Amino acid sequence: MLHYPPLKPCPCGSGRSFSACCGPNLSGERTAETPEALMRSRYTAFVLRDAPYLLATWHPGTRPATLDLEGTRWLGLTVHRASDDRVEFSARFEENGQKTQLRENSRFVHAEGAWLYLDGEQWEG
Repeated sequence: MLHYPPLKPCPCGSGRSFSACCGPNLSGERTAETPEALMRSRYTAFVLRDAPYLLATWHPGTRPATLDLEGTRWLGLTVHRASDDRVEFSARFEENGQKTQLRENSRFVHAEGAWLYLDGEQWEG
């Protein structure tokens, strides 16, 4: 995982500092209170290449065994809609010198006192 300055704006685009936004989720100090908060913290974990956090917040029924987080540079996040258990977002990234965008309608479940990422329908744009 890459180090991130606590007072710098959070990579998730909330406008808050990392220490006031996703930092406490990634450190285990607190769990995400909503699907949107979990999705934002997961995006930040992708930026920081924090595979343990991503795997821990992924539903065991759909979680991969491992993640390869190298080679992708995340450029920004836009949340389009958030509801009780879904979040639709766009994430911009660069891979192999090519900039692109991923759009996903993600589903989340609340299990054992925490929100978990279940799955998502995605398309590149």
